[in-house]
Amino acid sequence: MKPPPPSPTVALVTLGCARNEVDSEELAARLAADGFSVVADPSRASAVLVNTCGFVAAAKKDSVDTLLAAADLKRRGATRAVVAVGCLAERYGTDLAAALPEADAVLSFDDYPEIADRVHAALAGLAHRTHTARDRRRLLPITPVARQSAAVVVPGHRVADPDLPAGLPPASGPRPVRRRLDNGPVAPLKLASGCDRRCTFCAIPAFRGSFVSRPPADVVADARWLAGQGVRELLCVSENSTSYGKDLGDLRLLETLLPQLAALEGIERVRVSYLQPAEMRPGLVAAIAQTPGVAAYFDLSFQHAAAAVLRRMRRFGDADRFLGLLDSIRGLAPQAGVRSNVIVGFPGETEADLVVLTDFLAAAELDAVGVFGYSDEEGTEAAAMSGKLDEDEITARVAEVSSLVEELVDQRAARRHGEQLSVLVEEVHGTQGEGRAAHQGPEVDGSTRLRNLPPGTRVGDLLSVVVSESRGVDLVADVVGATAETGTRGAA
Repeated sequence: MKPPPPSPTVALVTLGCARNEVDSEELAARLAADGFSVVADPSRASAVLVNTCGFVAAAKKDSVDTLLAAADLKRRGATRAVVAVGCLAERYGTDLAAALPEADAVLSFDDYPEIADRVHAALAGLAHRTHTARDRRRLLPITPVARQSAAVVVPGHRVADPDLPAGLPPASGPRPVRRRLDNGPVAPLKLASGCDRRCTFCAIPAFRGSFVSRPPADVVADARWLAGQGVRELLCVSENSTSYGKDLGDLRLLETLLPQLAALEGIERVRVSYLQPAEMRPGLVAAIAQTPGVAAYFDLSFQHAAAAVLRRMRRFGDADRFLGLLDSIRGLAPQAGVRSNVIVGFPGETEADLVVLTDFLAAAELDAVGVFGYSDEEGTEAAAMSGKLDEDEITARVAEVSSLVEELVDQRAARRHGEQLSVLVEEVHGTQGEGRAAHQGPEVDGSTRLRNLPPGTRVGDLLSVVVSESRGVDLVADVVGATAETGTRGAA
């Protein structure tokens, strides 16, 4: 009897945000359930799936370059098919397929439930009929509470799938359509997808769709499964976490969900990302700042501080309101971490507006700030606005604000000298290691170098440390003991 043919292999390359990481793990699980072997090295895969980012020009270029690199593997015979998925593929559809014939298939989110069939077809050399890009907001009802019953594919939202083999973990209860692609102690947990805001510079709602929350039971089931996979920190992600629950009839649902997640066995810390300053409410501030096991960490996308610029962005607030929000946070959690992003050079931004922004940043004492120069995104309202600044001026303003931010965040880190923090261990090298305190989000913020690790320290342990040095945004700390399960879990 002839041995069965080997399983086709597939590698997933994920670009962009943590939300894309969840989507890639959904695709990996669906492919594995259909007989594919998921491998880490694209050069050893029959097919390479590139989960692209389509947010801004730099991210789009990175996505195209990665697809071309995969196509080069195909030319050299290392792989047989290159498939584009994710936001860039969804956003441009047939246009991307025409501009990038090196990709064997450009898939929509609507293809995800049949991803195995699509990849088999690409491996067989069958042509795929690429979708025409459309505004995915039009696929869902305008009324948020009517969206849960709509038959629309929302990546990363399916938890129980009756078509998956019964042997996949967990053995009982809902089976997440998810397969971890790394073994680190931190994993993203999707709360929702899409966005109902209409920021004039942002194209995301058009290709990600309107806001849809995952039901709390699904979120908890996913989190429990992740804990069983060795995850110790949950990074709650969405396009707008402050809106969680509004389509489920309870805008304060996140305040009740966070304690449930923090109480799960094996979970040491829960972190919430993507918070809208204008939607922050006292109850949510308190839930993040004071719930044991929830990181006192506030990822607030201020974008600017000058009221006139914020109105043109179709956002709300101003420097005084933002500083008031920060005061309320630090009144509850003095060690709280706060990070943000700002856009410099938005159409109509005056020199006086820039001064308002820099004055705000100096007063805000943020732990990390991303500074981005404005660029037009097709299909957005801002792309057609008057008052555009030339590229040289935008570049100069970005350099000015970036230089200030570097100085300010260094000062903020230095003020943490002597603080006692709880650090999640992510690397161990003998008596030294590296990890992150609650004010340090994964990938986007600094980290903490750990000295004098106790014997037996493992990745995923939560240690109590005292900060002794800072090197830019990064900290150096000495371990003083293990963090108790209660009482200090909500500390920064």
